[in-house]
Order: sequence, then C-alpha cells, then structure tokens
Amino acid sequence: MAMEDQPDNSGACIDRQPDTVLHRGGLIHVGGHGCRTGPSAAPAGIRVLKRNMKRVGSRGCLTRKNRFGSRERDWLRSDTQRGCVCLYGGTVDPQLPASGPQASSALQPDLQLVLCSTSTTVEEMCAQRDGQGLFVQLHGDLLRRLEPTERPLQMLYDYLAVMGYADPVRVQHEAANSDLSCLIRFYSERPVNADQQERTLLKGVFSVRKGKTQLHKWAERQVILCGTCLIVASVKDSLTGKMHILPLVGGKVEEVKRRQNCLMFSSAGSQAQTYFVNFDTLAEYQRWHRQASKVVSQTVSLVDLSCYSLEAVPEYLFYSQDVTHLNLRHNFMSLLGPGGLLHLPRFSQLKSLNLSHNRLGVFPECVCEILSLTELCLSCNNLHTVPVQIGNLQSLQTLSLDGNHLSSLPAELGGLSQLSSLGLSFNDFNHIPPVLERLSAVDKLSMAGNQVMCLEVCALLRMSHLKHIDLRLNGLRCVKSESPEAVTQLTHLDLRDNCLDSLDLTSICSLETLLCQRNQLRALTIDGFALRMLHAGSNRLSAVSVYPVPNQLTYLDLSQNILEHLPDWVCDCRNMEMLDVTHNLLAELPCRLLNSLSLKTLLAGNNHLHRLPDLLDHIPLEVLDLQHNKLGELPESLFFKALNLKHLNASANNLESIPPSGQSDDSLSTLQELYLTRNNLNENCGALLVGHHNLRVLHMAYNQMLSFPASKLSKLELLEELNLSGNKLKSIPSTVSSCKKLHTLIAHSNHINVFPEILNLPEIKLVDLSCNELTEIQLPESLPPSLQELDLTGNSSLMLEHKTLNLFNHITTLKLDQKSTATGDSQNASAPWSHGYSEMSGQRNKLCVSVLAIDRLGDSLEACYGIFDGDRNEEVPRLLQCTMGDVLCEEVQHSTIDSVYMSNTFLTSHRKLGTVGQKLGASALLCYIHHESSEPGGYLSVTVANVGTCQAVLCRDGRPVALSKVYSLENCTEEMERVKLSKAIITEDNKVSGVTCCSRLLGCSYLSPWVLPKPWVHTEPLSSQDDFLILGNRALFEHVSYQEAVCTVQAVRDPRAAAKRLCTLAQSYGCKDNIGAVVVALNIAEDSCTCEPHVYTAEPRGPPPVPVTVSMTPAPSDTGTLSSTSGVVSEFNSETSASEVGSEAGSTASDEHPTSGGAPRPERRCSLHPAATSCGIMVPGSVGLGSHMALFQRQPSCATFSSNHSDNGLDSDDETPLEGVISNGSKVEVEVDIHCCAFQLRSGAPESLKEADFEKRGSDYPNGKTRRQNSVVVSATNGCLLAVCGREIADLKKSPSTSCLFGKKLPNGSVVAPEDSHNLIEVALEAPKKKSGYFTAPAQQDPDDQLIVPPCLEQEVREQLKGQSPLVSAPSAPTAPPSLKDAVWDQSQPPAQFAPSLVPGPAATPIVKPEVYDTAL
Repeated sequence: MAMEDQPDNSGACIDRQPDTVLHRGGLIHVGGHGCRTGPSAAPAGIRVLKRNMKRVGSRGCLTRKNRFGSRERDWLRSDTQRGCVCLYGGTVDPQLPASGPQASSALQPDLQLVLCSTSTTVEEMCAQRDGQGLFVQLHGDLLRRLEPTERPLQMLYDYLAVMGYADPVRVQHEAANSDLSCLIRFYSERPVNADQQERTLLKGVFSVRKGKTQLHKWAERQVILCGTCLIVASVKDSLTGKMHILPLVGGKVEEVKRRQNCLMFSSAGSQAQTYFVNFDTLAEYQRWHRQASKVVSQTVSLVDLSCYSLEAVPEYLFYSQDVTHLNLRHNFMSLLGPGGLLHLPRFSQLKSLNLSHNRLGVFPECVCEILSLTELCLSCNNLHTVPVQIGNLQSLQTLSLDGNHLSSLPAELGGLSQLSSLGLSFNDFNHIPPVLERLSAVDKLSMAGNQVMCLEVCALLRMSHLKHIDLRLNGLRCVKSESPEAVTQLTHLDLRDNCLDSLDLTSICSLETLLCQRNQLRALTIDGFALRMLHAGSNRLSAVSVYPVPNQLTYLDLSQNILEHLPDWVCDCRNMEMLDVTHNLLAELPCRLLNSLSLKTLLAGNNHLHRLPDLLDHIPLEVLDLQHNKLGELPESLFFKALNLKHLNASANNLESIPPSGQSDDSLSTLQELYLTRNNLNENCGALLVGHHNLRVLHMAYNQMLSFPASKLSKLELLEELNLSGNKLKSIPSTVSSCKKLHTLIAHSNHINVFPEILNLPEIKLVDLSCNELTEIQLPESLPPSLQELDLTGNSSLMLEHKTLNLFNHITTLKLDQKSTATGDSQNASAPWSHGYSEMSGQRNKLCVSVLAIDRLGDSLEACYGIFDGDRNEEVPRLLQCTMGDVLCEEVQHSTIDSVYMSNTFLTSHRKLGTVGQKLGASALLCYIHHESSEPGGYLSVTVANVGTCQAVLCRDGRPVALSKVYSLENCTEEMERVKLSKAIITEDNKVSGVTCCSRLLGCSYLSPWVLPKPWVHTEPLSSQDDFLILGNRALFEHVSYQEAVCTVQAVRDPRAAAKRLCTLAQSYGCKDNIGAVVVALNIAEDSCTCEPHVYTAEPRGPPPVPVTVSMTPAPSDTGTLSSTSGVVSEFNSETSASEVGSEAGSTASDEHPTSGGAPRPERRCSLHPAATSCGIMVPGSVGLGSHMALFQRQPSCATFSSNHSDNGLDSDDETPLEGVISNGSKVEVEVDIHCCAFQLRSGAPESLKEADFEKRGSDYPNGKTRRQNSVVVSATNGCLLAVCGREIADLKKSPSTSCLFGKKLPNGSVVAPEDSHNLIEVALEAPKKKSGYFTAPAQQDPDDQLIVPPCLEQEVREQLKGQSPLVSAPSAPTAPPSLKDAVWDQSQPPAQFAPSLVPGPAATPIVKPEVYDTAL
C-alpha cells in the first residue's frame, strides 16, 4: 500500500474503501477490492482506529486535525449522519478526569476511534470487535450497559441536540471532540472501580480462627464481607462446602494487639460468635476494618448499594438474611440474572426497599411477593401502570410513585388498609384517583406536578381522612365548591404556581395553612375560624376577605400584590406575629396595626407610605422594614416605645432626621441593625445614634453628611459594620479606633483625603476607600492579620511606597489603580464605551461572582462583557471568566449569525468546564458589542446571551430595556413545563431535585436534561439614545429594580462609581449574598459612527513607558488595528477572588532599535470612515503608508490565569496596564483545559493598491470580523499582537500557564503596579535566572545605571526625546481565512514553524500558508 495512504500517527494503514476495519493485529476488509483480508468480516460502514492517546494538553496529544487521515475526513464530510465514537478501555477508573493540567502527562487508556453511522447498533459494533457489550457513562457518574439495539452515535448526536446544537455539521464536529468525554463517554468493557468494590464486597483467603479459646487452630479459609454479615467458607478456596455466617449489626470489630494485622469479629447477643482473621498486608487490614466498623455501628440491618451502577445484587448478599432495609437507588437493576430483581423475595425479613431511578420501564411484579414490605419506593422509573398484585402487600405503609407516567391506579390498591403515605407527584393524573376514598389511613396526598385542572371540593368530602393536600404546579384553573356541606378535615392546602384567578375556600372551615403564591388571583375568600398561616404573595389581589376574624393567625404574607389599603380584619388579629405587605400600593398603615401587642415583624417596604402613626404604648416589634417609601420622618417615640426593636431599614426615603434613641441619656435601646441609605440625612444625625449602644450594623450611605461627629462614633463600641459611602466626608474620625469589633468599613465615593486610623483594629477584615481623594497612607509597623480586602481604586493622587506595599503582603485581595500611560489612554479613548465593575461578598465568606470585561475585543471595534454567578461555588465562575472571551472570539470566526455563535460559545464553554462542570454550575451572561453583520457599513449592535439568573439592562432615553431572560422556575412558565415534562422532581422550594432554581446553567451537567446550557440570545441595535448597559447577578436585581438601577447610574458619571453604588444600595436594601454589577457607559453617534475629530494629544496625561520596538521580516501580513483593553483598575488577589480577566500589555522583547517618548493619542475612526493608517496600527503623525518601524504590544489571552511574570520572570519595561484587567497572582487548581484560543498569524500592511482594495472590500466575515493568518501569532481573545516565533510555539503549548503579566509579584502572590523608577531594582532582583518562556526578556540594565528622571524634569525630557525613532510598518499580503469545514476536518498537517528571530529584510516574500494552532497550554 502506498505511503500516502497512511494517516498521521495511526501506526497502520487504512484501505481506501469506506467499509474497512482497522485492528491492531492487521487489516480486515469487507466487500472491498484488491485488499488484504482478515479472519472475520465486519459490518459495513465501521472503522476502528486504535491509538494510545495522550491527555489533552500534552505534547503528544492527538487533536481533531491529526487523528483522521484524508480518506477518513472525506468519508465523514460526505454524510453528516456519520461520525466518530470514542471507545475507552475498562482498565481505568471512570472517575479519572479526562482533561486538566494534572493529567497532562499521563497516558489515557487504549482508545478506539470507531467511525460509524447513526444507524450502527451496539450489536454490530461488538460483532466486529469480538466484544461482549458497550457501556455508556453520563457526566462521570453511573455506568449503564447498552442494549444490543441501541445506536451509540445516534445517542451521542441526540445528547448534543438536547444540549442546544442545531447544525448537523457542528454536531458531527463536536461528537469527535475528546473533551466531550466529561459529559458522555462510551466504554468497551465495564471499568474497574476499586472503591465501589470495597463498599459492596470484600473477599480473600486469609488465616482464620474460630472462637476465643485455643481449641481451634488457625486455617486458611476464604472470607467474605458483604452486606451485614461476615461469611467464612469451611473449605479453602472453595464455596461449595458449608458457609459460616456471622451477623455483624450491633456486634464488634476489634484490633488484636497480640498479632499483626489481625481483627476480631463478634456478633451481637448472648449467643455471640467470634472469628479472628489475620490479614496479609496493612492495606487489607485497614480496608476490612473500615468497612466492618460501618456495619457494626448500624442500629438496623441496612444495606446501601445506591449509585453503584449495579445490574444485579451481589450474590453473596443473599447470605445476609437479617437485612431489613435495602437501598438500590440510582442503579440499572434487571429482572433476570443470579442477583436480579426476581430473587429479591429471598430476603425474608425485608421491610424497606428503594428502587427509584433504575430505568425499569415496568412495575416489577416480583416485588409484590415480598409480603413483609412496609416501605416501597419506585420513583422515576418510567412506569405507566401499577399491577393488581400490589394488593398483596398488606403491610405496606409508604408507597412512593413520584416521577412516572401514571394516569390511574388499580382498585386493588384500596385494600391496603395500613397505607398512610402515597406519593403521586409529577405523574399524568388529571383528577384525584377515586381509589383514595378507600385508603382511610392516608392523611397526606402529594400530587404536585400533575395535570389536575379543576379541584372539586365535593370530592374531598368523600375523602374525610385527607388532612394535607399538595397540588402545586398542576395548571389548576378553578376550585369548585358547589356542595353546601363543609369540609371539616382538611387543614393544609398547597395551591402554589397554578393559574387560579379567584379562590373561594369558605367551605373548608378547618383550614389552618393556605399557600397560593404565584397565581393570578384577583379575589381571595377564606374561612378564618382555624386559619394560622396565609401565604398569598405574588398575585393581583386588591382585597382579601377572611371571615370570621382569624384570631389564631400568626403569619400573613400579602406581598407583591396591588393592595391600596389593608383589610380591617388584619388589625383585629390578636396573635399575628409576622406581616409582609411589601411591594403593594399602600398609602398608610393603620394605627391599630403598628400598636399591635403581638406583631414582631412588619415588612412594609416598596409602598407609598408618607408617614407612620405615633406609637401609643410599648410594643413588641423586633423587625421593621420601611424601605422604598416616601417617609419624611419617623415617629418621635419609635425607639423608646419599641424597646425590642433590633432591625430597622428605612433606606430610600426622604428622611432628614431620625428620632432620638431615648427620652434621656440612659437609653434602653436594643437596636442592632440600622439601614438609612439614600435619604437626606446630614451630620447632625450622628449625635442621635449615641444611645444605640448595641448597634452592630450601620448603613448611612448616599446621604448629605459632611462629617461624622468624632465623639459620637467612639460611643458605638460594639459596631461591626459601617457604611458611609456616597456622602461628602473629608475624613473618617480618628475615634473609629474605639470600635474594637469593627470588621467592615465601606466609605467609597466621598472626598476623604486622609487614610483613617483603622489598621490598628484587631478584627478589621474589609476596607473600601475607593473613589476618594487619598494622597498617602500612614501605616503602623504591622497590619492586623484579619485584614483580607483593601480597595484603594479611584484615588488618582495616591502614591504608594514600596514599604507600604510590602506591608500588604498578607492581604488576600488588594485593589489598586494601575498607572495610566499615553498608549493605554489612547486605546481606551478609541472605543466609544468604558466600563466599571463592583463585587461584594456580603455576609458570605467567599466571593462566587466573577466579571469579564474587555473593552477592545479582536481587531475591529468590538467589546465583550460578562458576569458569572456560581451561587455557592467559586470554581465555575472563575473558569468561565477565563475561557468565554477566547471561545467567543473563536466562534465568531465560524458564523456571522448572532444566535449561532453566541449559543455555540455557551455550549463550548459548558463542555470545557470538564469534570468541574459535572457537579457544579453557574449562571452566566455575555454581552458582545459589535458591528451589525447584516450591514457591513458598521452600525453597532449588542448581542446578549444568558443562562440562569444574571440579567442585562440597557438604558434608552432614560428607560430600562431588558435584554436578558431570567431562567428560573418561578419566573419562566415554559421552562417549568419543560422540566415537568422531563419528569424532574421539583421540591417545595421550587428547585430541580432540590439543587437549583434555574432551568438553564453552565455546568451541573448531572442534572441534564432538566438543566440545559443553551442560552437565550437577543440582539439589540444601538443608537445615540442608548446611554449605558447594566449587568448584574440575581442578588442585585432582586433588591434593585430596573428603573431604580437606571436612575442610579444616571446620577453618577463614573461607571466604576455607579457600579459600586448599585452594589451598596442592594446591600442596604437587605441583600446578604454575593453581589456583582458591571456598568458600561456608551457614547454612540447618531448613525452609530464612532469617529472623532482628527486631534492628536501633544502631551500624554501620564508618564510614558519605555518603548521597545520589534524588528520584523517583511513577511506577508494582514491589516488589523492594534487593539487592547486600557487599564484603569487592577484587583490583586492571592487566592481566587479576582473578578476580571487577567491580561496586561507591554512591548515584545527586543534589544534593537530602542525608541523614546510617548505615543500620541490616535484619532478614533469607525468602519464607515476608515482611517488611512498603516496596517491598521495607529502611527502618530502619519496619514498614508510610510516607512516606519512597527511598535507592537503584547497581551496574553484572557484564558490565562493571572500571574505576574512569564517563565523567565521578567518582561519589557514598558508594559502598560489595560482596562478590564484584573490579576489574581495565583492559579486555580481545577482539572479542566481552559486554553481554548486558536492562535492566528498577522503582521504588516498591504504593499499594493490591489491588496489595499482587498482590505477595503473585507472578506468572508462581514462587519470587519476578518480572521486571517500571517507571520505574528495573535490571540483571538483580545486582538493584541504577540511576537512569538515558530520555535516558541511549542514552548507556549508546554507551559502550565500563560502568566506574563504587568507588575511586581509580592511574596503572597498579589501583584502591584510598578512605578516608573523605584521599582526597577526590586523587579530586577526578583527575576529568576531561567531564560526561557513565552517571551524572553531583554537584558536588564544594572540598577545603578538606570536613568531616574525627577518629576519636575519629566516634561522637558519628554520634549527632548520626542520623535527620535520613527516607526516603520512592514508590507503585507493578505491571505484567505479558513472555513469552518477546513477547521473541523481538514487540518491534518502539523503547524508550520517560523524563524526563531525576526529581522528586517526585503519587501517581497512568499505568502505564508494559513495554519490554525490549538493551544493546549
């Protein structure tokens, strides 16, 4: 066979015919012509490639470019119903991660790449490979044996379609991706799981002695520990003889100290027996001791075999005849076989049997023969009927049939007189089964998630035993009560999440608890004789009728309705303790209500209250929430009449003063939390707080305070949290040092110019003094070890010395401004938008919200912003923060349809979460600002995609425009119906399987198909009426409405200060969770033109960097603007609390042609009016093409985890901070390959008018999204040019992280921005001696030789150095971008290598062939 027929790295040859099968031993041919034949025939259309593949990320990794030969790729391209199935061997633990940095050097098991079609069955695949069967594993969890008729490739395609992929070609491409094995994986044989074997069965041949006396001798016997018993064979290595059974429940297992590795097993009771077992090794001894200790500690004979992927019960388990509770949940139990369900009746004492989630399909009738059963669970088994044999289980007390397809029950079920609990939730019943009339012992009926459209109260009369009925999520539309007879037994009724518009329950006279939230109720009438709790929030109620007065009522929830006044009966309730009337239209509260002698909690926020009635007597009120009203004052006697008041929230009112704490200096106030944010309070209010000695939390942000009385602050000795943001304070009183318990001080957005004396406080944890006027910090000799976060951003005049920075070593999160430069300013000014962000952890001990912000994405005028909320986990948000920018840049190359590339961005990011995304997930929102693809002229649009509860709002003409969709079960009816149809169990708190309230997330793949990663995608054209975008997580918009958020941002000019204000308001309104907000200020012209006048800034606003030029060979190149994100803020975190993508900029290293002087700001041009610049790189003072040296900047991909230095520890001296750049200084140790950016090649300018015309026309990618490849590697994430030669590409792939960032790394991993002069020595001293890495640093000058320019002479030096070294741009020749098809199947050749150095040369060079490089870093 010809050599060209051999695919790369295959190790064997492939026949030209598409129906050949490659085995390791030789070639088997079916139906071909002129080829060698093997001993057997294989089904047509199947190919098998056997290769020992290395893990993704290693040097020898087989990618999609080189795993297939040319004929294989042609065969796949010819039909989208063909594809590749990866078959893994069974010699590896299935939980072994499929990707990640820790596994990069380990070999995967033998992997077979099976090329087949969607019609290929398991039987056909096994026949050609002499296999016994195939297994499938979903999300790294359970393993299931496939049926012979199942079709693996079709299963794979169906799985991808359910995820959200729609294009058949993309589905075929994704199915061949090895990363998909974390979601769905096929095995050629069952993998060995040592841990599972240990927990189900232990056996071996050991030395055994029976009894405690010396009468018996030691003998070699086979010993088995299974279930609840120790089994000892009477004959060595044989189970044919007599078996000795030793029950262990309630017994003892003890160490025998006289013999090494020996255990004594004893049964319980007066007739206890004892066996001594001597183990050969310490590992075996410990394993047996650990497992036996669990058994003897049990109080009942319970055997838990759940989640073991079992097809049958271990045969040895049947020796444990004392088993009373058997848990087989989440397995794949079969009826037949030695340990099948047909043999379960052998357990004669079995009382409880759990067979839920076993994919049974039919009710196992053999279970009805276990007459001792009292509890049976068959939930989520796809059952359609219940057999009549169920009547045999006369002892049955609990029967769970939830999550099936039942629509009726047999009459024989009514004979189970002892049945007291019956679960029928999430089935297909359209009425209450009549058989319940005979089940007199059943007092609770659970029928949530069915299809009961109408509830007839008269039917409940015949079920007089029912006390508790759950009819949530039924689509219930009416409740009929035609019978005059009253229902006297029903006490609890749950009607939440239905479609009721009116409800009359006066015929149920004994009702104690009613839950009817989230309906469409306009009228509600209830009998109040026995009423204790009423939950009627989130309806349209304007009146509620309850008669007689419910004197036993203790809890009343009428929130989120349209009540204009409270019903009279509310004030007459003598035992009411909690009243929630938030989000109504109340104009006043009755005096009798506020003076109630029983009310302890009153929530009346978000109403129209103008005043509160005076308090007449002492009241027991403990919690009072009055936020978002129109109160001008509070009752004068509030604090000395409500002596039990502990929590008061009066934020967002018109208060100008607060009442005194008492009638005299000796106050009896017990107030602990006081929230007065967003009022009109002045500094005089501080004196009125003195009497609140127990005050722990004080929020007085966004008022009119000019100062805070120093003498009064010292009196609040128990204060723990103080928020004075958004006032006009010039200082924090020095008496704050008296607050020894203070752990949080937030005072951003003031005029503070002196750092407060808080660093001596022993418990201080968080200090936020951003957006102030600080100039210096006076620090003590040591800082408190409790300090975890310090935010000093937005203090433009603040200069920190090295001694100060070194004292911050231990701080987990340090936020500082990066020094702005001319280059950074010009890049920031070139974009018609800017951003600010804020994150607050609240009362949580970790931050689970991350932010992605890239003001300049790619080559054209584009931007990307995102927010990710992991709820309780921080791993997934961090990974999404680091990957989604790169994934988006890659996807926009493959499609110009917004719904396609945004959906694929989310789905690809979901896959790249790897093993982390199997159990953890996060809400995600991504905003992509770009030129409209349908109009190449350049009109700007914003495309928003989201899953979960993160939201985006656009301010247009001062009004909010929602751009996202909230994917929670409570807010999205269609998602609720989809989840119900897939038979998910929705718990009473509206969470899928009790885990999450979201129906769409990135990650949490084990909840598929209930929770999906497919996003909502919406594109909105931008115009001059659009002022800004707001991105926020669930916690933000739960407490701040869209309209208030828009008004809040409109009042603040700085996006960063606006984002901080949003988070502060949410905290003051009662939010305790993590909060994240991003504000993007827009400056869009009338026609979406983003040009600005042709003005160059003569002098930069900040000190210039030290530019270093890069000399290049005039190779074929592409036009592209030098784009990056301008640095304004950096957050430095030694753990993983940073929130924006780590990326910094600086010139690439070169020792030749140094230049000096700052780079003037280029004029901003849009695609409608392109500037005549050289290769799109802004050349100061040049209009046409010129002979200038190109000045390049480097910026690592946003897929990198932040760290300060590259492998060589040092980069160029002119590195410039970029906006949207946050540096952690530490890696996230997670098993996932986050480096998804495909590097591309790019350089100089076109050298002919023809080429320039090509640039003007564009390419296959509209809107300027041209992706071409030339001689300089470009990160598609942010478009910054990376000077990396071909020799360095391999090193780039081998490196564990792309950590070439700006600044000095402190010992704890935090990163600080270096100064222009005094940091040079310290940076040079910290540089490691290693001279390799992504970018080899230039030779560092001796510190003594550094030119340090005094600040007074900087201006003169700039003038003298200006313009000494002109910039020369290299000529270029355009190349065509690769198509999607080529990127998927046709890239079979290895990457081309480039010259190790780039030197000037002649203008004409041959065109470089386009190549795409996978960067598995």
